[in-house]
Amino acid sequence: MIEGLTALAAMMLLCFVRVPIAFAMAITGVVGYAYMRDWNFTVALAVVQTNVYETGRNYTLSVVPLFLLMGTFVARAGIAQELFRAAYAFIGHLRGGLAMATVAACAGFGSICGSSIATAATMAKVAYPSMKRFGYSDQLSAGAIAAGGTLGIMIPPSTLMVIYGVFTETNIGKMFAAGILPGILGAVLLCGAVQWSCWRDPKAGPPGERATWRERWTSLRDIWPVALLFVFVIGGIYGGLFTATEGAGMGAFAAMVFALWRRALTWKTLYQSLVDSGRTTAMLFMILIGALVFADFINITTMPGDLKAFVTRFEVHPVLVVTAIMAIYVLLGTAMEELSMVLLTLPVFFPLIVGLGMDPVWFGILIVTIVEIGLISPPVGMNLFVLSTLLPEVKTTTVFRGVLPFIGADVIRLGILILFPAISLYLPSLMK
Repeated sequence: MIEGLTALAAMMLLCFVRVPIAFAMAITGVVGYAYMRDWNFTVALAVVQTNVYETGRNYTLSVVPLFLLMGTFVARAGIAQELFRAAYAFIGHLRGGLAMATVAACAGFGSICGSSIATAATMAKVAYPSMKRFGYSDQLSAGAIAAGGTLGIMIPPSTLMVIYGVFTETNIGKMFAAGILPGILGAVLLCGAVQWSCWRDPKAGPPGERATWRERWTSLRDIWPVALLFVFVIGGIYGGLFTATEGAGMGAFAAMVFALWRRALTWKTLYQSLVDSGRTTAMLFMILIGALVFADFINITTMPGDLKAFVTRFEVHPVLVVTAIMAIYVLLGTAMEELSMVLLTLPVFFPLIVGLGMDPVWFGILIVTIVEIGLISPPVGMNLFVLSTLLPEVKTTTVFRGVLPFIGADVIRLGILILFPAISLYLPSLMK
């Protein structure tokens, strides 16, 4: 137990002196592993070599660049604007309708993107000018975009779910199926946060123009490729027609064909799409390798077993254990980058969860929800930094205040998912 806690403290110290999180985890893992093997660095470095090799040749991890590429192709095809336009046509006339349309468009874009940051960045360019034109407050506009962007990692496909599945050896297809209902629940609660904000300040989200039914059906005609792509990829995985990896490959190819059909893909944009996907993939793989090295060290300490023994000795109810873990994650999310936080702590918490007989798919959905909260939690939420960069005219303090009602909505969703695991596990139970 002492070795594990010392390693966690050392890793946090390295991060404090600005060592990149991937290297901080790897360095701590190597030194710790060597210490547990009588300072045998040859064995410790062999662990690093094995993790680098196994991660690079892991067939399942090819899902990550393929889904990133799929999202990039669809984004370049301009589908985000059409999703926002369709959502606005149906609910834009309501008070706060444009903000709710932003949340709905984020959910639709997230279903073919898989990245929270990309979703928030895209919708900032698409939705903010419209809300500004209709007199929406910057506080509500920024909050809706930042919070709506987090839906990109809950509604499948999700790169975070892939990494969690690989790291914990959990079925990725079941993770994708499990994220659908919580994602819909999240979108509904975020829209509820918009209504609450408008109830407190009716001037924050004035109603827009009411569209005719003909205009509404016309707007739906423009977004059929998104629905078709989502049903093709996720429906195929859900129905057992192909694996998540095969679905990612076919989805990326279909997205490329769609972008070519829309005449949005040139040799230059194709090159940029490949480079962007490659850079993001390299970053994720570096963090994953560092986390795997650190996990190998934690696994040979007594920390996981000691935690399980501690919980068992006091006969704490499993739901209370999960609630305590989620509270720790919420606090860590205010000070750490979310993916690193999850990969750092999973070696400690995941064996405890499995040992208590809880479903790893359900726990994975809770982890994704926690990451969503962390992405919009001041002061280090990544979506907040994205908006501060893309919307320099909006003060950072305004963005921070704007996300508070949406953080509350996500915390309510987290509580609902903890109390009712069936919401996350119903669809996976139907999978072939």
